[in-house]
Order: sequence, then C-alpha cells, then structure tokens
Amino acid sequence: MRFVIVGAGRVGLRTARALRESGHDVVLVEADPKTADRAQEEGFEVIHGDGSLESVLEQTDLASADVVGALTGDLNANFATCLIASEHGCRTVLRIDEDYREDIYRQYADAVDEVIYPERLGAIATKNALLGGNSVAIADIAQHLQLIQFTVTADAPVNGYSLSELELPAKARLLAFGKQDSPVDVPNVDASLEVGDRLVVLADFTVLGDVRQLIVGEQAAQPALGGA
Repeated sequence: MRFVIVGAGRVGLRTARALRESGHDVVLVEADPKTADRAQEEGFEVIHGDGSLESVLEQTDLASADVVGALTGDLNANFATCLIASEHGCRTVLRIDEDYREDIYRQYADAVDEVIYPERLGAIATKNALLGGNSVAIADIAQHLQLIQFTVTADAPVNGYSLSELELPAKARLLAFGKQDSPVDVPNVDASLEVGDRLVVLADFTVLGDVRQLIVGEQAAQPALGGA
C-alpha cells in the first residue's frame, strides 16, 4: 500500500518507519526544514511544505495514495489535510493533539475515517503491561468507557458457568466471546466458560474491577483498572 504521512515529527516519523518496515511505500510531507532533512537522511521521500494546502498535498500524487495520515501537532491543519485527501478518494486518519477532549473527538470523528490520539494509545499499552496477560485493554471508547478482553482463569467465579448464566454489572456489556484456541465471535449463550476462554467486554471504568474479579478472579489487581 501507499501511504502519505503529513508531519515528520515524533509521531509521523515513527509511523513512517513502522510502515516501511512492513514493506509499504511511504511519502512524508513536512513544513519544517530541519525536520524534513532528518526524514530525508533516513531515506524517506519528503515533500517540503504545508500539508494542509492542496497545492502541496497534490505533490504526493494523491491519485496513487491509499491512505493519508495527518499526524502533525496542529489539529486544525490535520483536519484540513483530511478534507483535501478525502476529496481525492483517500482513506483519512486524523491525529488529535494533547488537548484531547471528548467534544473535540465527536466534532471531527464523523468527517474522517479514523481518529487517533497517540498519547492515549501509549497509555493503553502501559495499562496492558500493568494489568498482565489476563486483561488486555483494547481501546478507550469514551472518557469513562473502555473495551477490554478478559481471559477466564481457574480462580474465576464464572469458571464452569454458561454464558447465559453470566451476570455482568449494569454498566458492562459482553460484546464478543472466543474459546481458548478460537477467534472471538458473536457470543453463543449456550457456550460454557472454561479456563483460557476470552470475553470482550465494554464497561464503565467504575465497574471494571468488578468485571475483572468475576471473570479473572484477581481482586488484588483491581486498582490497576481505570482511566488512561
């Protein structure tokens, strides 16, 4: 695939490296001369200029691009980039800066294909390390909502029960279920819960500890759950 990354700073350059390592074609757009030079020194094709301007963005040959990632630290510039790229038929990814707020997310989310918040993604990775292998944070859906995959352990109170007997807290919902060696899928209420089975749950932060204790049976780890 061919990717256009606008912004060759910390987030953009790391993303470009990861894409190139996976065998993809990447072109970067960067306005700052020193930052652009650094990316060129690493062997990337770099277009010098403001990627929020159509005249600059068109220099990347948008007709052959699959995805445009607007990854600068300027939210308004990123949004302008995505609007231009969308008009050219590209998939768009918008970076929200460090001043993340839920109302900002909602304002821009419907206009682009994907919204990312690198600081929050980094927090999720850290949280996974803290939670351990039986609880994996997949995404922070909103300010107080999180999607987590729990793995049933031998100590879990629900071990041996069926999904129809599973009673989650009021602010939690089971979205997907998978047996130990199978992909997660739509839950089958007749399935039995056994060690190694995985449950993907959407839950409010206030009840995540209760959900974990129910499925994993590790009450001591409860304080690690909560906001990013």
